[in-house]
Amino acid sequence: MAINPPFQEPTMKRRSFLKSTAAAAALAGLGDFEFLGKLPRVSAAEARLPAQLVKLHPEVESLVRLLEETPRERVLDEFAARVKQGTTYREILAAILLAGVRNIQPRPVGFKFHAVLVVNSAHLASLSSPDTDRWLPIFWAIDQFKSSQARDVEEGDWAMGAVDESAVPASHLAKRALINAMDNWDEAAADVAIVGLCRTAGAHEIFEILSRYGMRDFREIGHKAIYVANSFRTLEAVGWQHAEPVLRSLVYALLDRDGEKSNPAKSDLAADRPFRRNLELVKDLGSGWLDGKPSGDATREMLQVIRRGSPVEASTKAVELLNRGVAAQSLYDAFFCGAGELLMRFPGILSLHASTFTNAMHYCFQRCRDEETRKLLVLQNAAFLPLFRGNNPDKGMRIDSMEPAPIDKEKPDAIADIFADVSKDRLRASRKLLQHLQSNPDPKPFADAARRLIFLKGRDSHDYKFSSAILEDCHFMTPPWRDRFLAASTFYLKGSGDPDNQLAQRIRSALA
Repeated sequence: MAINPPFQEPTMKRRSFLKSTAAAAALAGLGDFEFLGKLPRVSAAEARLPAQLVKLHPEVESLVRLLEETPRERVLDEFAARVKQGTTYREILAAILLAGVRNIQPRPVGFKFHAVLVVNSAHLASLSSPDTDRWLPIFWAIDQFKSSQARDVEEGDWAMGAVDESAVPASHLAKRALINAMDNWDEAAADVAIVGLCRTAGAHEIFEILSRYGMRDFREIGHKAIYVANSFRTLEAVGWQHAEPVLRSLVYALLDRDGEKSNPAKSDLAADRPFRRNLELVKDLGSGWLDGKPSGDATREMLQVIRRGSPVEASTKAVELLNRGVAAQSLYDAFFCGAGELLMRFPGILSLHASTFTNAMHYCFQRCRDEETRKLLVLQNAAFLPLFRGNNPDKGMRIDSMEPAPIDKEKPDAIADIFADVSKDRLRASRKLLQHLQSNPDPKPFADAARRLIFLKGRDSHDYKFSSAILEDCHFMTPPWRDRFLAASTFYLKGSGDPDNQLAQRIRSALA
């Protein structure tokens, strides 16, 4: 990529705006958010954003500079003041994204770069929250950017350089130039090619191309696919006019070799083998592969291979099931639950990314139109899930055989009881949640409480990424598998007994 060298509280009484939400009884014990009443509410209509591209106000660029230049200890105060003066949700969301891609190197595609990867997750948390809570994830993302910006400065103060305008290909050559550059891992050529394509092609055409490269290799434990999905989703919110720097950052990230000196286009490297095999295997899928019927037995078959099989065995099993007439839905039930089981067996960063990666792949599968790309997304998802096992031992925990546990009838609020157990015994909380969902099939009270605890106690980008992913994916699952998938999520969600983060206090201070 043609990137230039670095250039450079007062005590508040507990009252109850909580009573304004439908889940007041369940949530009242999970955190005091009265201070948010001092900010303008973000309506559901404003956060949902229209389908057409939104023209941002001219002051967005000044917001980006404000975010870049304001010290971390003052930035929440500055943005609280701007919100009170009328700066909109969309403008601030755009500023966070643009400041991130301009100032934070997307290599590795993780670590400090989570300030960019998490913007869509924060937005999803806002979309699904009561009007009163919608500023919390956005203020958290502002603070996250400042933390990542500081780390980037320590590591060399990278910044995105200007485009080499003389090398930008003509409109009729840009698509082929981008594909050739990506296939050959040619950073400089890819940088100018994506600029040419971005200026002349539509968002969907570019998304189709980059979805293939996001799933191409297992370097960065799935973050490449996550960045593809999250960058386009955030651009849908803030406007395609901001696409050029975002897509330059994305292409640069997709060509990260993770320290390997040899060119993957000319080498046989482990991270690239599943894709090369699946390019051949995809030819075995019949024309009616999307016309299958749901099958719980097929989901268990696929889950078993994810649990013990190799990447080759997993993608081969996916082809076998689809050709047998099994619905793709049943495979995705297995993918989601397989990722959830990995988290149960060895909670941590590697297993967590099995869920966030699958969330991104499913998003791409839903939105891509090219049939081969959609087939590859299914096979690559199947092939990569066994890789998330790493070298961790099998502890014998099985998501499909976990037994529900009775909920203490003496406790008036089942959701509060479950989240209390999350802080003490995650397996017990998981089994109680399974029992609760089997008796109360609406997952919304659980999801509302989970989000509120992330707002109050979340400390890491992964808290937002994970919770936003699983609370979205559960709506695409068949109910019996959905209940088990959500039950597994207790192995990473926050419990009511976990320590509070400092964000709420800092926002209180900003609004005082």
